[in-house]
Amino acid sequence: MEKFIKYCNVLTELTQAATADLQQKLMTTSIPKGQYLLKDGNTCRHLFFINQGLAKTFFFKEDKEFIMRFFTEYTLFTVVDSFENQQPSAYAVVALENTTYTTLSYSDLQILCQRHHCIETFFSKLLAKAATHMMQRITEMLENNPAERYARFAMNNPALLQRITLGDLASYLGITQVSLSRIRARK
Repeated sequence: MEKFIKYCNVLTELTQAATADLQQKLMTTSIPKGQYLLKDGNTCRHLFFINQGLAKTFFFKEDKEFIMRFFTEYTLFTVVDSFENQQPSAYAVVALENTTYTTLSYSDLQILCQRHHCIETFFSKLLAKAATHMMQRITEMLENNPAERYARFAMNNPALLQRITLGDLASYLGITQVSLSRIRARK
């Protein structure tokens, strides 16, 4: 919970009262590798903060998996459209390792935002950060070729390369494993 609060304070400084109220609403859970934090078709009702472990968010189209993002330790995230609109999610989130995470529910966040302007500001900044990341991801997929996408991923996430499967990496990059193997052989 301490790291969750620290992350919030990086986005915007929380008051002591807001911090105390927030700490009372946080819940920490541990799950094994392969268990879902969110299944597609369910409504996302939480913000998730990874304390330890690794997760991915993805969807399927015509039996093909498309990975949108990986979430490592000290990352705060949600499935924004489902969470914000409280509607079923087209995306799923699954643990890729044994994972411990802290959650804040949608309903508790709404109450905290009404009580504390700083938490409302924190959430606004979190949404802006998520939107910025998604725009970067879309731009990367549209403008860069697979070799450039791989090089950028490897440069920005060297430790993550050791933690994810080649199949997941290929899915994230939008290519086949065969293509990924060719790209890696040229490096």
